[in-house]
Amino acid sequence: MLKHKDIIDTLTLDEKAYLLSGRDFWNTVSVEKKGIPSICLSDGPHGIRKQEGAGDQLGLNGSVPATCFPTAATVANSWDPELGEEIGRCLGEEAACQDVSVLLGPGLNMKRSPLCGRNFEYFCEDPYLAGKMAAAYIRGIQANGISACPKHFAANNSELRRQASDSVVDERTLREIYLTGFEIAVKEGHPRSIMSSYNCINGVYANENEELLQKILRDEWGFDGFVVSDWGANNDFTEGVRAGSHLEMPSTGGDGPEKLIRDCKAGKISEELIDRRVDELLDVVLQTRKACDAYKGRSFDVEAHHQMAMKASGESIVLLKNDDHILPLSKGAKVAVIGEFAARARYQGAGSSVVNCTKLDNTMDVIGSFDLDVVGFEAGYPRSGAGDPEMVKKAVELAKKADYVLLYLGLDEISESEGLDRQHMKLPASQVELLKAVHEANANTIVVMSAGSSVEMPWLGECKALIHGYLCGQAGASAMLKAILGEINPSGKLTETYAVRYEDTPSAPYFPAKERTVEYREGLYIGYRYFTTAGVPVTFPFGYGLSYTTFAYSNLTATDKEARFTVTNTGDRDGAEVAQLYVHAKVPSVYRPVRELKGFQKVFLKAGESREVVIPLDDKAFRYFNVETGKFETDGGEYEIQIGASAEDIRLSAAVQVQGTNAPVPANALIPAYVKADIKNVSDADFTALLGHPIPDGSWSGTLRMNDAIAQLYYAKSFKARTVWKIMTNMLNKSMAAGKPDLNIIFIYNMPFRAIGKMAGGMVSQEMCEGILTIVNGHALAFFSGLGKVISGFFRQQKVQKKAKSIGK
Repeated sequence: MLKHKDIIDTLTLDEKAYLLSGRDFWNTVSVEKKGIPSICLSDGPHGIRKQEGAGDQLGLNGSVPATCFPTAATVANSWDPELGEEIGRCLGEEAACQDVSVLLGPGLNMKRSPLCGRNFEYFCEDPYLAGKMAAAYIRGIQANGISACPKHFAANNSELRRQASDSVVDERTLREIYLTGFEIAVKEGHPRSIMSSYNCINGVYANENEELLQKILRDEWGFDGFVVSDWGANNDFTEGVRAGSHLEMPSTGGDGPEKLIRDCKAGKISEELIDRRVDELLDVVLQTRKACDAYKGRSFDVEAHHQMAMKASGESIVLLKNDDHILPLSKGAKVAVIGEFAARARYQGAGSSVVNCTKLDNTMDVIGSFDLDVVGFEAGYPRSGAGDPEMVKKAVELAKKADYVLLYLGLDEISESEGLDRQHMKLPASQVELLKAVHEANANTIVVMSAGSSVEMPWLGECKALIHGYLCGQAGASAMLKAILGEINPSGKLTETYAVRYEDTPSAPYFPAKERTVEYREGLYIGYRYFTTAGVPVTFPFGYGLSYTTFAYSNLTATDKEARFTVTNTGDRDGAEVAQLYVHAKVPSVYRPVRELKGFQKVFLKAGESREVVIPLDDKAFRYFNVETGKFETDGGEYEIQIGASAEDIRLSAAVQVQGTNAPVPANALIPAYVKADIKNVSDADFTALLGHPIPDGSWSGTLRMNDAIAQLYYAKSFKARTVWKIMTNMLNKSMAAGKPDLNIIFIYNMPFRAIGKMAGGMVSQEMCEGILTIVNGHALAFFSGLGKVISGFFRQQKVQKKAKSIGK
């Protein structure tokens, strides 16, 4: 039954089709005379990015000032959903004040590889924690009636050729690792919209994957909002609508809607189904438009939100090393401040999430407000590029004058960006060289880190303390100084494993994609699930973080419904501990990691205080996905409930008996390589057995197709096309060598040919893209055939664009 049948009955097929596509880059189509308003969608995982003027995908154009909160990777370290909900409320208020009905966030893709360039936007490597944090953000954002939009659904875990890649992943891994976070977010957060990802999943584009969008998202999880494509991710408009997608973004100038109209008239899709999609979309459009209208003329409290950003940053700081209890520093301590990041804070990532912050705390701007004797500042290294011996020399001389050195290090903006994966896990060589020189001059060197993802730390012995703020948002510098002085007791814990070296990580042999396919051969073994099972040493484990106080655990009792235990603050300072609950299956019928996070609680305790902690065990505590029955099942038998301060620091354990579902054991349940977590060199035979079907051929061929990447022009038969490839490649290589990769070139280089039309604002149709492909794939005669198609397509698209502008008037 349609909720808005009275409106839909008045709409023409043309109006219905156009409502399912954008009006422009950020706004939906309106049909005002029939009561349908336009709404605005805007980026905003950690701050609103409502662009001024022309829109662009990577955030290179200016945007309206907004609060830049710490990124998701940062706030996840707080392990505090209530904090996430508070941030969400601020984000929702700012969105409504800026007339934004749909806030595109939070992002909750799994950190499959530490090299994914967008990891700073994602919570963590564990789906349970990611889902709980995302649900909290969603509840906060939607508290005033606008819509959150969790993304990118699903299995979008790298930036390289993200619009032209196919994630080849077995069903169990997909359901347990890459969908569980979204499941929790949907069931507990109730988002009004969700964003489909660019990539294919096992050969089917996410935006036209009926299994994903209809059967799982709506039928199984109860989602009742609308699905919007990531910008340019709509491959086939009709197939997207059929599968459960509601909104193509950005506008294709009528090209997509006209295809839907033609297919409907040809009987390829029913108008009844189109009505259903329009109804589901209208339900959110009307609600969120009303919510934004209630905020017209209102503004948010800039200072209050800045303070909230500081609170969020302070509760997310992770203390990783503190030899000789060097931290916190005493008041009046004599310090040298070294590091470019102290002068210009590294507080957010690059790409579509860039926020034009309302104000910004840089360490050197605010340090005068703190009780420290600052003997001076030296940058020590250039923000990007090779080191400068003269800068190092000045820094060393300054370090000798102080009792302590606050050395600000980390990854620069271009190391962590949408559209670009990292090449390695190392800190810039210029910073490591500086650290060694400064430490030699002053042993009391305290490293203050800024980065949105994990790094290798062979230099850890060159500092006495390491305190990590991640990407801390606009107020993070002040929060960090409070932690250094003990006004804040660090309580954050890592939500990703810090490997000794990149080669140790489970996805390293399979990341990034070689050509078309991304093979998830590591299966369930992501992050700590691999390291703890395989017994591979790490620098810092998942869940790790120090405090200025200490905590003891005792008195565990457990059932299959809950665990109860006592946490005591055994130190002399007030502080907070993140107690983590892991489950270990004693004799599983299917391969499983040695332990999996199934609960957690952050406990604030005064010095000497004890408190009983109760962590419930929900429906996800013992389950696994059974590919034989096509649903989640439970192994009966004995499980061990493990309570720990990290994934490798288990303090208490208790056995419980669990009633199983007596499901048949799948044929691929106990493949030896996966049972042993020996997944660094998975054979084709074992991966085929895990998938349950042959491994797709992901190799590129000489004949290019609409969904092949522009980077593949290398294979083009046309000399002119290969020349274009050479020019683009040279431009990209030069920008990379200069330490400033051109994000626009990278975006174009990695997108498929069809996306030329999807992202051109209606200037280029899919027919014109086909003409371009004809030119690229042919020789001299093909050039004229393809050019003719481009020219005729151009004039046809001009007529379509004219029609598109008339819809709703």
